[in-house]
Amino acid sequence: MADRNPETHVIDFRAAEHLLAARDPRGAVKLLDSVIAAHPENTAARLLRARAFFAAAQLRPAQLEFELVLEREPDNAFAHFALARTFERSGQTAQATRHFRLAAALDPKPEYLRAAGFDTRH
Repeated sequence: MADRNPETHVIDFRAAEHLLAARDPRGAVKLLDSVIAAHPENTAARLLRARAFFAAAQLRPAQLEFELVLEREPDNAFAHFALARTFERSGQTAQATRHFRLAAALDPKPEYLRAAGFDTRH
């Protein structure tokens, strides 16, 4: 394998985005593993890997990655929403509700408000 450098990590990250969009989450995870190994502090790469784990129905790894993102960025509404979806899929309703509500409080998008159970109609 060729030497890894910052440019190849950016290429791998972008390729992982495309793989996830093309419904190949396992391929995305594989590319992101090397990016995160080289840059463990990179929250964007971790968030993308969490999304890929979720798409691959690897709920526990997805949960751990989303939680790590939220340790670093507690005001990340999308990470709260995605963690809530992860909890929802694994049957952890109370945790899901908590994170849906946090997502809605941080960013009152209609999707977040609906998931949190807040009525968006006046």
